[in-house]
Parts: sequence; structure tokens; C-alpha cells
Amino acid sequence: MDIWEKLLNEAKKQYHPEELSPFISAYHVACALEAENGEIYTGFCIEGASGVIALCAERTAALNMILSSGQKVVKRLVCYIDGVPDGTGGWTPCGACREFFMQLSDKNKDMEILIDFNTKKTIKLIDLINDWWGWKRY
Repeated sequence: MDIWEKLLNEAKKQYHPEELSPFISAYHVACALEAENGEIYTGFCIEGASGVIALCAERTAALNMILSSGQKVVKRLVCYIDGVPDGTGGWTPCGACREFFMQLSDKNKDMEILIDFNTKKTIKLIDLINDWWGWKRY
């Protein structure tokens, strides 16, 4: 089993869409990431009727990584959204998550994100957020 299959299997475990209340839904996007030291962390999305309650699966996985180990650097990331990444889009982190990872560590620019499971095609975070405004602070 390669690392992408392992990450995807861990993400799938978090995927089970449900309504937590008439206002809050969760688990309809799941994420697994591999930290710099090789440990795997997972997360799921949670969304409320107002936008400020939303928290993406990618940031939840990152927060689990930070809380569990203090790590800030991600080597690889995969999302599961009712299926595996198939190259058609929709499996890359949103703008808020991209920004979060860049602000967390400048090394996250090299994070690989799986965009097609069948071909194992990846994209680096820097390719999704080029000409980033925050470089001068590092």
C-alpha cells in the first residue's frame, strides 16, 4: 500500500455526512495529512448556518497535528469527498486553508496535494497560491 492509499483510507474513516442539528452539518468532507515526521492526522469539516461556524477538514486535520505533536509542516494531504480525487477538481484546499497552511510554515509551500488517485497526480501548495503576499514576513 502506497502512502496515498494509506492517507485516503484514513480520510475515508472520517467521512460520514450527517446533520448534527437543524443548523450544523459535519463529516461531508474528510482529510488526512502526513506530517513532516511521517505521522498521519485526520480531520472532517463542520458547517453551520452562519459562515463563521465553518471549519474545513484540512484545518481540522492540521489542528489535530498541532495539538497532538506541535508539528507545523505537512508533507502530503488528501481529501475525500464522496469519492477519491479523480482529477476533475474539488479536492484541493479552499483559499482559507491554503492561506492557513502558508502562514503556519513557509515549508508548507512544498506540501503535495493529491488531485488524481488513479494516476497519483499531485500539485504543490505553492502552485495553488503563487505570488503569496506573506513571503517578506518569513
